[in-house]
Amino acid sequence: MGEFKVHRVRFFEYMPSPIRAMAFNSRTDRLAVARGDGAVEIFNFADNYFQEKVIPGQDSRAVEALCWVGQRLFSAGLNGEITEYDLENLRPKYTVMAYGGPAWTLSMSTECFLCQVGCEDGTVKMFEILEERIQFQRNHDRQKGRIISLSWHPSGTHIAAGMMGMIRIFETETGSPANKEVVVWSVAFLSDHTVISGDSAGKVQVWDGFTGTLIKTHLITKWDVLALSDQSSLVAGTSEGTVTQFQFLPLIVGQQDKEWVRTRTFKNHSHDVRALAHTETAVVSGGMDTQLVVQPLLDRVEKNTQESALRKIAFPHRSLVCCAKKSGLLLFQFPEHLELWRLGESDGHGKPGDSLPVRKKPEKLIHLKRKGEDHICCSALSPCGGWLAYTTVSSVRLYRLQYNNNSISIKKLPKLPKELCSAHQLCFSSDSSKLFASSKHSSVIVVALGQSECKYLHTLKPKSGYGTTEQPVHLLFVSEDSKWLAAANTGCEIHIYNLNKLKLHCTVPVYSSCPTAIAIHPVTSNLVTVHANQQIFEYSLAQKEYTEWSRKLQKQGLHNLWLERDTPITHISFNPNNQAHIILHDMFMLCIIDQSLPLPDRKTLLYNQMTLRSVPESERLRHSHAFKICKNFQHLLCVSTLEDQALVVVERPLLDIMSQLPAPVRQKKFAT
Repeated sequence: MGEFKVHRVRFFEYMPSPIRAMAFNSRTDRLAVARGDGAVEIFNFADNYFQEKVIPGQDSRAVEALCWVGQRLFSAGLNGEITEYDLENLRPKYTVMAYGGPAWTLSMSTECFLCQVGCEDGTVKMFEILEERIQFQRNHDRQKGRIISLSWHPSGTHIAAGMMGMIRIFETETGSPANKEVVVWSVAFLSDHTVISGDSAGKVQVWDGFTGTLIKTHLITKWDVLALSDQSSLVAGTSEGTVTQFQFLPLIVGQQDKEWVRTRTFKNHSHDVRALAHTETAVVSGGMDTQLVVQPLLDRVEKNTQESALRKIAFPHRSLVCCAKKSGLLLFQFPEHLELWRLGESDGHGKPGDSLPVRKKPEKLIHLKRKGEDHICCSALSPCGGWLAYTTVSSVRLYRLQYNNNSISIKKLPKLPKELCSAHQLCFSSDSSKLFASSKHSSVIVVALGQSECKYLHTLKPKSGYGTTEQPVHLLFVSEDSKWLAAANTGCEIHIYNLNKLKLHCTVPVYSSCPTAIAIHPVTSNLVTVHANQQIFEYSLAQKEYTEWSRKLQKQGLHNLWLERDTPITHISFNPNNQAHIILHDMFMLCIIDQSLPLPDRKTLLYNQMTLRSVPESERLRHSHAFKICKNFQHLLCVSTLEDQALVVVERPLLDIMSQLPAPVRQKKFAT
């Protein structure tokens, strides 16, 4: 079937930032997640939990709380600012100072469009939510300690504030408080005026919000209760990594008297649970171990279904690695810097599965720190290795790289076209003569590259009238012959541009699920797309219709085990030796789809590669099918083919066993 020489790269030591806050929007099924580096991520829970948007962080931005108002997203942080985000252009829309020192907590009342902010100086500040901004109204009475948690009563008439030594309940009209003595890290204010508190002694306590009397105490941990989330049930997150569920149930079956009862405890985290959110069927938790955990509540879902499965989301659903196919270079993207590496070399030969001796080890060529406080949004390396570009929310930077024997020089282009002021995505043409940058309203800026200069050529725009063209472009791909450019946005649209004519060629029929990876075949010019719900399509750019293979795939249907995977496909490439081979991968699996073989039906063993090894070679073809899957990976970040037909496989190393790993690059033969 063919072989690859594989560069197995394990020196991209990327570590996600801890989760600090979360907010779930039940109207749109979007979860907003804030991380310790100030980045904010938007997950679409209606589309297989796909991470559809990322707003990069900033050195001075430390988000402590998030809150939705309709489809608007707000945050408060230790820089003392309240921020509203522009979810179309993926940047902060504006910031307002709270003037109370660091802001620890944020709570919105959607009934009266008011925002309360708890500050370091002991004040609870009220802001009015206007159509385009928020406006300060007044302060509540100042307290002696910082305000670290807030919760509105559903009526909007009262708000509970948790501090280091007590709970205060304020009337929102007068701002007058009442005392309830307890050490509080988190608080929830229920519709029946019950106040639930989580404290540093490991207790979840139930209070009467009218009288201030203690109703019930649950000791759930020896450590701190750091987060609470309430809906029809209550969940509490602790500093030992557990999440405990409480339900409002009758103590005796058939009686009407109910109280809060501890029902389940989940241990899905290794460190502090800093944030919690409720969906209709699950509790979502996140914290210091950086991963997002979706724990279904079995009393709300059917057992033994895909919806009842535990999900752990550990890595971005976007590319952080760029491979220069013609030069054997790799570009790694971190929030604060970029790393450029040259792959190692081997003269060895062997049979499939052999580790080949490394003649020349990989070499780190450049460590490029970004300028300013804004973190890096995206980056790109030209196929020839001569150009490097990256962008933040406020600027684009372009560099010329030149190689002379064993030395390398890097020179920043001092003047860029004014049209190239910011971008959501970047990519270079296959001949490295053009740079493409996605801009506002799903448009793409085309820049011509000279020896040491660049020139603005054109702005590619979709036709007006599409309802989702305001959404940002999150995927760009240029064909091998530099004739076609595909641009996909988070509104599920994919626009195809003819680069010879610099105009829109067609728009692929809009599918309900967001594309997670796209690629154009170098021989057939067919567009291959994979979506968040794991569906695969092949679209003919010449005929402007789905191919026969794609129609057959959709008619027969994909295997259940393929559809039940909970990590998205993040990269697509092709086998230069066999045009029938499509190479794709998610975080744990590499798959080669052979379009010349029959599709697996629902009764076929999908993961059959190990089985085929035990079958005589004369019988293998009869038992094989189109999906050739290898699962011997963890944290797979990029798979790409080089011009010499070698395969580059980039994995994130397991950082806790870094010292036990062998040389950072192993080159193998991998049978397809």
